[in-house]
Amino acid sequence: MSASPYALPAFRRYWLTRVCTIMAFQMQAVALGWQVYAWHHRAMDLAWVGLISFMPAVLLVLWIGQAADHFERRVVVISCQSISLLLALGLATLTLLGHTDARLLWAFIFFLGCAKAFESPALAAMLPELVSTEHLPRALGASSAAMQVAVIGGPALGGLLYALSPAAVYTCAAGLYLAAMLALAPLRTPQRPGTTPPTLAHMLAGIRYIWERRILLGTLSLDLFAVLLGGATALLPMVAHDILQAGPLGLGLLRSAPAAGALLVSLWLSRHSLRHGGLWMFAAVAGFGVCTIIFGLSHSLALSMVALAAAGGSDMISVVIRSAMVQLETPDAMRGRVSAVNFLFIGTSNQLGEFESGLTAAWLGAERAIILGGIGSLLIAALWYQLFPEMRRHSGQVATQE
Repeated sequence: MSASPYALPAFRRYWLTRVCTIMAFQMQAVALGWQVYAWHHRAMDLAWVGLISFMPAVLLVLWIGQAADHFERRVVVISCQSISLLLALGLATLTLLGHTDARLLWAFIFFLGCAKAFESPALAAMLPELVSTEHLPRALGASSAAMQVAVIGGPALGGLLYALSPAAVYTCAAGLYLAAMLALAPLRTPQRPGTTPPTLAHMLAGIRYIWERRILLGTLSLDLFAVLLGGATALLPMVAHDILQAGPLGLGLLRSAPAAGALLVSLWLSRHSLRHGGLWMFAAVAGFGVCTIIFGLSHSLALSMVALAAAGGSDMISVVIRSAMVQLETPDAMRGRVSAVNFLFIGTSNQLGEFESGLTAAWLGAERAIILGGIGSLLIAALWYQLFPEMRRHSGQVATQE
């Protein structure tokens, strides 16, 4: 195999699929967030968006992983993208008709969350089937770069299109979902879908696998609680509208800023490896907390974007370390179930973190909520440093599971 994963046609198709589907989702997130907040200008409405987005990952976690291991992952992903495409077209139609009250938008957010909950673990579990083990860390870096390209371009394009027509955002998202499906359809992987009927023990295997490996448990839970407390994504519509007076385009730029920083870091990580990954993980979480505090104090669009970009770069370090551990230390037969638990951790930190941020902002205001969240991330990093000495000793070399 070539030294670069981009030399593989299968990986290029995977990369394009990842870019298109994440870009579409991010565009919709900008439009939905702005529409929901514009309805009553209440922080609690943004909190509900986060909670509703999070619910599918919790309610369906056992079935999500089972689907990724029991059925062909390519089919699972394409099916989810088809549902997302139809939902995007439905949102475009309702927006054109003027039927966009918050309760209806919440229903669409829930079903989009269901599609994403099944798609993400299945798509993540496909990657080790496309590249060799020795090149998987670099492929993960390249895959993370794809995600960041989408998270940069999606919100910026979504904000620009929203200023022209909200329906155009959803129509463009539908086109991107279609492109993702066409890119993925020809791929064939050596996965052998399961043939035995699933049992409860089989479905719970991913949770048990992580629980029994303290270094995985510590890494996943550190990222979970740091972003749960420090994430400020849900409050960006509030910050853009009330503090920065930046409008929908400013909201798109703010949502793109963390991905810009993460992209730079992921490109560097795709060509270099980190030694002492556990220590890097603690440093990244602490950096994330400091940048969040700076963002909370800022009243400048430029400074806010710089702080968010630095926070995104810090978060990317922990993302790559966590992803490499999960993929390399998990057998293929249960990779979907472990990826589903990993997705639950990510969803908990992101979507439930949005609910926590919105709730705190409703009580204390956006600025105080963001600053307290950053302080919370710093405290979590210090506590986990004491609770999980295995992470401090981790060399960064991840062993392959037989």
